[in-house]
Amino acid sequence: MKPLDFDNRFVRELPADPEPASHVRQVHGACYSRVMPTPVSAPKLLAWSPEVAALLDLDEADVRAPEFAEIFAGNALMPGMEPYAACYGGHQFGNWAGQLGDGRAITLGEVLNHRGERWELQLKGAGPTPYSRRADGRAVLRSSIREFLCSEAMHHLGVPTTRALCLVATGEEVIRDMFYDGHPRAEPGAVVCRVAPSFIRFGNFEIFTSRGDVALLERLIDFTIGRDFPELAGSGETRRGDWFREVCERTARTVAHWMRVGFVHGVMNTDNMSILGLTIDYGPYGWIDDFDPGWTPNTTDAGGRRYRFGNQPRIAHWNLLQLANALAPAFPGVEPLQEGLNRYVEAYEAESLGMHRAKLGLASGREEDAALIDALHGLLAAAEVDMTIFYRRLAGIDVDAPSLEPLREAFYDAEKAAPHEAALGEWLGVYAARLREEGIPAVERRARMDAVNPCYVLRNYLAQEAIDAAEAGDPGLIHEILDVMRRPYTEQAGRERFAAKRPDWARHRAGCSMLSCSS
Repeated sequence: MKPLDFDNRFVRELPADPEPASHVRQVHGACYSRVMPTPVSAPKLLAWSPEVAALLDLDEADVRAPEFAEIFAGNALMPGMEPYAACYGGHQFGNWAGQLGDGRAITLGEVLNHRGERWELQLKGAGPTPYSRRADGRAVLRSSIREFLCSEAMHHLGVPTTRALCLVATGEEVIRDMFYDGHPRAEPGAVVCRVAPSFIRFGNFEIFTSRGDVALLERLIDFTIGRDFPELAGSGETRRGDWFREVCERTARTVAHWMRVGFVHGVMNTDNMSILGLTIDYGPYGWIDDFDPGWTPNTTDAGGRRYRFGNQPRIAHWNLLQLANALAPAFPGVEPLQEGLNRYVEAYEAESLGMHRAKLGLASGREEDAALIDALHGLLAAAEVDMTIFYRRLAGIDVDAPSLEPLREAFYDAEKAAPHEAALGEWLGVYAARLREEGIPAVERRARMDAVNPCYVLRNYLAQEAIDAAEAGDPGLIHEILDVMRRPYTEQAGRERFAAKRPDWARHRAGCSMLSCSS
């Protein structure tokens, strides 16, 4: 396996926890703690992403080398790796939770590839750290498969995201109480190698403000801007204001993409919000099948539904407000921070409207478009219509004779849809009239719509099927789903089942309908 070029600026330029031990503790005056991954008994490579390997200048021969699985299970280090766990806090479900930190994630280092790009390598499930609290620092196979597949699926959908290099089985069992109901069981363990330009999150800044450590807060701000936002010009407070505005814009764009493809993060705590505006920390996420703004995939969130699909734009704004509060001591006034928050609202509204116009194949923007989109969403929810299939089939309607027939495949329950068919037909008539006015040729319009409305998304039941097979010893479905998701906007012959709506057996099954944070 060829060597990698490590340039570990985070550990080189920011202060470390002076205590070398990995026992659980409160860490003050430091951005990270040095910690070694805990070796496992029998590492075995289950899956890998050739695209991410290429980002690191690795090829198949490198991945197939015996030492690859050893390194990315946490059993060995490459020259230049300097493992650490980051210190951060966060608001969880709307409440300040204090110190959290990388409880089972260990960063190995920052790789510079031949194009000069910086990629941070992080093992999830590699053992305990000072931030593990009462946990063991490990991860189970089911959650690791979900994170590996979703990281890559989101990238190919065009959604800003962290990536995943590989999935390695550990050969060891992990005890988890999946439903928090007092019935823990042993599950197979695994480690995912996550890859991103940076894993810094809102909570990295919040922890220092909560402790009154303004000097370290300012140091982290300037480091983050210098390393991760080098394109920002200026200096001092002007540059910091531009930076916060950029963070707000990137967050708006990412959440708009979530809404475009029907993705629900499930646990939008501030410690799960990337400063780069990436989708980060794939836990109890899900894709909506039938269009339901009130759906959450997280059993912990089932009562309040704080992180439900339709509430994600508002929660992102709330999280940015908490970040602004944390950054305030480093600014002479609140005006730049308020400008950034205002920019989030403007950017989200513009991005969301633009993306939904594109989903409908509208060539021009009109004042009534928001009402047209809102009316459709209301009907999709009332009639229990599959979001992904509906938009994909919408591209094929005859605008001269609009009919619901091409769209019926998207209906989950004909009886439930029946009372809304007249209203859906009326909406379709208004929509078709609009398309006729714009006069875009049908072939061109369909191509444009198919480019933004995926045929394939990582539906929960598909991920669960891959988990069931892998736990039985067959990782083949992981590979097939990964390959399907590489081309989510292209219909792939022989793979129609991956585009099908949720089967009835998956409606309420654990892992297919809702998930816990247990992993």
